[in-house]
Amino acid sequence: MLLETLLPIFHRTYRELRPRAPMPVFSIRFYPYANLNHTIRIRQDVVYVRLSDLLEGAPETAIEAIAHILIAKLYRKPIEPAHAARYRRWASSQAMAQQSERVRQLRGRKPMVSPQGHVYDLEAIFEELNTRFFHGLMARPRMSWSRERARRLLGHYDPAHHAIVVSRIFDDLRVPKLALEYLVYHEMLHLRHPVKLRGSRRCIHPAAFRAEEKLFPQLAEAKAMLKRL
Repeated sequence: MLLETLLPIFHRTYRELRPRAPMPVFSIRFYPYANLNHTIRIRQDVVYVRLSDLLEGAPETAIEAIAHILIAKLYRKPIEPAHAARYRRWASSQAMAQQSERVRQLRGRKPMVSPQGHVYDLEAIFEELNTRFFHGLMARPRMSWSRERARRLLGHYDPAHHAIVVSRIFDDLRVPKLALEYLVYHEMLHLRHPVKLRGSRRCIHPAAFRAEEKLFPQLAEAKAMLKRL
């Protein structure tokens, strides 16, 4: 989609959300983000919009939806559920998800550190769990401790870089090994059960994921440990 065709969409959306306010100047351009990111900010009555270049081939309905979402956020207006669902449906489509992942692989840089911590070795933990639960058949992804002692994101599996990253707060003698084992096991299940779509929504923990998670011994105890951490 040409940039010239974006301006009328943003003007129309602005007027729908702010019918009596003066129309600001819009500066809109595509930007090669590593993810499907979009930003909006206002400086001296100029609204600067940066859209992921993945939107260049998007249908007009998706552009209208993201215009509504961005302008509503900028002026703290409620986002209409129909626009949110429409954009989510486009962004979560299989073709778009695959394209986003390829872009992340090409443009994104995944900061990785050694899997060998001061107390625990993540690769050793992975192999122990692989043998216990998966007959040693799961190919090991890249394993890394986080750079910071993150307390919100305790661990995650990144499919674009085929990597499991665990918060460094677990690399501590005071942390029971059971808690770390459960966390790594949980991320291994994300590797085994990729995110699927249900309509316009992403299903992160499908039924097969939840059923297999229940096979982890002392599951309730391990979850309680994570809450305490």
